[in-house]
Amino acid sequence: MNLFYTPDIEGEYYTLSPEESKHCVRVLRMEAGEPVVLVDGRGNWCEGVIDRADAKGCRVRIVKTVADYGRRSFRLHLAVAPTKNTDRIEWMLEKCTEMGIDEITLLNTEHSERKTVKEERLEKVIIAAMKQSLKSFLPKLNPMVSFKEFVVACSESCKFIAHCHEGEKKRLDEIYIPGEDVVILVGPEGDFSIGEVELAERAGFLPVTLGTSRLRTETAGIVACHSINFINKV
Repeated sequence: MNLFYTPDIEGEYYTLSPEESKHCVRVLRMEAGEPVVLVDGRGNWCEGVIDRADAKGCRVRIVKTVADYGRRSFRLHLAVAPTKNTDRIEWMLEKCTEMGIDEITLLNTEHSERKTVKEERLEKVIIAAMKQSLKSFLPKLNPMVSFKEFVVACSESCKFIAHCHEGEKKRLDEIYIPGEDVVILVGPEGDFSIGEVELAERAGFLPVTLGTSRLRTETAGIVACHSINFINKV
């Protein structure tokens, strides 16, 4: 099955972007009459057939559309400090998208080693992972924001912060209720500062542990994402 990202799809016929057209016709060597799937990142799963195999503008005829394809009963929001090595944060976003995540916010924390990111590059990684894992919803990638600004404004009712400092912490399976919308904070390699943890707790975030091992930021993000999906049995 070949899936293409078409954010502005509408009507019976749709012409793929030059980039997607080239990939379809020249890379995949697809021809007129072959089946394809188009997704808009908002839940629409459109089955179609190639009407005109043109590498500059491949036209597809839509034969069936399924709305809210693969919609889950909960929303998962991961707020994470980007790693110093961009390959690691890209890998984390790729794997979280494959498993299932709805929103990602990049945090600027006291111990952050990276203060800026190339959002366009990260967006491409997420789109590619969405297509590879045959999903119709594109995770929302938010611009980098300060830790304080995020925790103060966070409106989700189910809020957790994963950190390595001493203190009472529970596992996600002990505290998270399946089906609830959830946001999880994951810090940088140097962890959140004590002050940040205290600020988050005052804002209603509950401390959690992701296991007895000390994890890298990107590993912790994946573990958090997998744990929530596993608890929800998806």
